[in-house]
Amino acid sequence: MSRPFRFGVNLMTPAGGAQWREKCRRAEALGYDVILVPDHLGMPAPFPALVAAAEATERPRLGTFVLNAAFWNPHLLAREAAGTDALTDGRFELGLGTGYVREEHERSGIAFRSAGGRVDRLRHTVEEWDRLTRDEGHVPAAVQRPRPPLLIGGNGDRVLRIAAEHARTMAFTGGREDRNGALVAHTAEELAERVETFRKLAEGRPEPVELNLLLQFAEVTDDRRARVRELAALAPHLAEEQVAALPMLALGSAGDVADQLRERRERYGFTYFAVLEHSMESFAPAIAELSGE
Repeated sequence: MSRPFRFGVNLMTPAGGAQWREKCRRAEALGYDVILVPDHLGMPAPFPALVAAAEATERPRLGTFVLNAAFWNPHLLAREAAGTDALTDGRFELGLGTGYVREEHERSGIAFRSAGGRVDRLRHTVEEWDRLTRDEGHVPAAVQRPRPPLLIGGNGDRVLRIAAEHARTMAFTGGREDRNGALVAHTAEELAERVETFRKLAEGRPEPVELNLLLQFAEVTDDRRARVRELAALAPHLAEEQVAALPMLALGSAGDVADQLRERRERYGFTYFAVLEHSMESFAPAIAELSGE
């Protein structure tokens, strides 16, 4: 039996206290199940933003989407994550990834390692955070035991393996980076291969891992074809009908978008979808269509 759908919104624009709280309340009213915050320079500070979100809302879970492992010493991460879990009354979910923006590392004075080096750092961070947070003597203590749920974001084989070993949720970005760090969208077939690779790595887990997909562009519109044409630059090597089928897109009427997500649940197993802040309002009618599923 499939999991019910979950929907998260990644709030990326900094705001003052009153405006931030109102934005979080609006996300809750629109039906989002998870309020998420990224980990990029120039965007909201993740942990205080999530604590403020908890104070403004009652129902949504609260998560990082995703922290850059290079930015976080595991001991400091264990303190921040456990403290945030306590202050949000056990609503916190930790999301971690390798980090991919070279310019942010350089501005921060943090070495930008090779892809392999960044994955090594991610594994070290996950394993140390897991060890520290599970320790009954750790102060502060998390509310959720043995530790808050872990989401890992990425696509590469080694990241998939770390997620298969440690995560409750595997988050796929729906694309890959080219040599210049730009996102190249995965076709339906390419994403299917990544999901199948993960399933093989996660065989033997006592409970199935939740699968998440980040929808880069998700909106209810009465002119899907025009919107697809506008977004064709995401994949200039593809024909228009292939662009329309990209898994990172969800466009059309509320019913059409709901059907697209049902198909992605059936084909890939995705039940948790995240959208970016620019899609928060326009995607909401599709959430209403899928309520209770």
